[in-house]
Amino acid sequence: MKLHISSPSNNLINATVKITGSKSESNRSLLLKALYSNISISNVSNSDDAVVMEKGLQISSGIVDIHHAGTAMRFLTSYFASQEGKEVTLTGSQRMTERPIKVLVEALQDLGADITYVENEGYPPLLIKGKKLTKSKVSLPANISSQYISSLLLTAPSLENGIEVELVGKITSVPYIKMTLALLKEIGVESAFKGNTITVAPKKEVKPTELVVESDWSSASYFYSLVALSDVGSEITLSAYKKDSLQGDSVLAEIYKDFGVETVFQDHQIMLKKKTSNTLPKVTIDLSNAPDIAQTIAVTCFGLGVSCYLTGLHTLKIKETDRLEALYAELSKLGADIKVTDKTLTLESTPEIKTNVAIDTYNDHRMAMAFGPLALKTALFVNDAEVVSKSYPDYWTDFKNLGIVVKQA
Repeated sequence: MKLHISSPSNNLINATVKITGSKSESNRSLLLKALYSNISISNVSNSDDAVVMEKGLQISSGIVDIHHAGTAMRFLTSYFASQEGKEVTLTGSQRMTERPIKVLVEALQDLGADITYVENEGYPPLLIKGKKLTKSKVSLPANISSQYISSLLLTAPSLENGIEVELVGKITSVPYIKMTLALLKEIGVESAFKGNTITVAPKKEVKPTELVVESDWSSASYFYSLVALSDVGSEITLSAYKKDSLQGDSVLAEIYKDFGVETVFQDHQIMLKKKTSNTLPKVTIDLSNAPDIAQTIAVTCFGLGVSCYLTGLHTLKIKETDRLEALYAELSKLGADIKVTDKTLTLESTPEIKTNVAIDTYNDHRMAMAFGPLALKTALFVNDAEVVSKSYPDYWTDFKNLGIVVKQA
């Protein structure tokens, strides 16, 4: 599906949007519910990723196909490895078979797991024969995707001796690790995170617990971008959010101050207000702890004519696509002066934005959504726009309700 999107009659926006539960929290909660049946969950994400995660957890043997869902691939690898008697082949899309998983597989093998590569070493598909894991000490690099680490931690309480994970080097995406530990604490599991060592105690049973999933901050990022690119006086209210969020992307509230956006927390909602059109000529942001909002911020800066230097982006190379190269290609089409390395992005201010350019999305939901707000500055086409269903199926509907003109091309 190809869409043509353009600005409303004026760029003064005033609206309220309800956003589905966090994909990150939902997938963690779903795994914990699979381990402990008396856990219940509310406000689960309606994303494709959460749907395939929930479906995958119900399979005991045969093929488990998680399509493009990287989180599900990593979480289910540990889950099935620790489930005695289950035997599955865990696979996904063509892109998923190109995304490395060797670090996690080797860590699980060190714990005694029976995992073999079906095709290429270090990559899915994986043949996993579940067994009782009794070893508890493991080490792995700290600068890899935090999902590898969370995958081990989530399964840990169901292991006979729990787990002790030693992280070697500088730790990436700490907020996501803390989110995992906070959810474990919520169901009564003891853990500790000291220096580069994380321990999780075993727990055979937990008390009946309802996990309430906060709405997704990554999804909120596109509305921050919209407000930043809108006229002064614009307001968008989003629900349901909390000030003491577990999600690393909640740093948006601080980052977008530089783009004239104020965040007001009230009654489990956030109100985004465009307070000023005065922005810094250049911003430097380290996104080591929130790499998923890099695309949104880069497009915001381009739309505002603000130069930016974004660092801490090394994990973007192994996402749904190589997000740095994809940003380089698509922003360049629009006239951007942009440079990328394997972990940084540099964007220089450009006075003009080309119009009616077709943005390719590379099977990456965040590419489609990050470029959406740019409609306030220029009309553009979005190819394969339905890819947003991976994390935010209602994205284009919510955009229409804000007055953005969204038409099938």
